[in-house]
Formats: sequence, structure tokens, C-alpha cells
Amino acid sequence: MRPTDYPTIFRITEEELDLDALLDAITLPSTGAAAIFTGMVRGVTTRGDAHETVYLEYEAYKPMAESKMKQVADEIRERWPTIEGIAVVQRIGRLYPRTPTVLIAVTSAHRDTGVFDAARYGIDRLKEIVPVWKKEVDPNGEEWIEGDYIPKAGE
Repeated sequence: MRPTDYPTIFRITEEELDLDALLDAITLPSTGAAAIFTGMVRGVTTRGDAHETVYLEYEAYKPMAESKMKQVADEIRERWPTIEGIAVVQRIGRLYPRTPTVLIAVTSAHRDTGVFDAARYGIDRLKEIVPVWKKEVDPNGEEWIEGDYIPKAGE
């Protein structure tokens, strides 16, 4: 199987993340390892003074966000050619504490072929370049949370 034939999922969704279905979709008969990162809504946020989070509201321009997610998957494949399956999925909409918001999963034949590093790279790169906006709502109001990414010309 050529790397271009390996399963790759990148998606913005309002649907609940189904870890089992996503893992099944990126698992091949040769798969022996998977590394999965799932980000969740915190009920207590420690940015600045600790405070309660009632919910987060995520927004994205799907065509652009999914294009950048594909870029993340392509970068993973370039850096770790032994990776078989990749899933990069971000939820949008109103999400409450303890709810998974993002999932990065990578599979490979063995655990020592880069799956851990590839999953870490995937979430870090998603946070860096994928245009997803987050509004935090607490009992005292709401605030748009700014990321660190500043687009470069042509991005």
C-alpha cells in the first residue's frame, strides 16, 4: 500500500466525536499501534485567575479549516513515513465541560515508529495553523480566546 492510499480523515463537525469509529476508519490489517490525543472542555480554567467555564463556543470557516487540517496530515506523513492512518477532527458549536473538542489519532505498524511524536505534532500544528475560533463563557460574561498564530502571506 502506498502512503497516498492510507486512510486520512480531516473534518470539522458539530457531531459528537466517536473515538471507536474514527479509530476503526484509520486502522489497517497491518496496524499494531495507535496514539490518540483528545482535547476537552475544562470546567475550571486557570488562564489568569482560576474561574468556572460554563461552556465554550467554537466556530470555523470549514473549507479553510479542513484545508489546513489536510496540510497537518500531509506534514505528518512527510515527517513520519511509517504512519498508516491519520484522523484530525475538530468539533464546533456549543460544548460543555468534560466534552471532547478535538481528536488527533495516528496509527502505525509498531509503537516505536513515531506515533506518539506524530500525534503530538498533529495537535500542536492544528493549534498553530487551523483557523478555529473559541469563545469562553463563564458566569460573569464571555471572551474570545486569542491564539498565537499570525498568518503569513499566502496562507
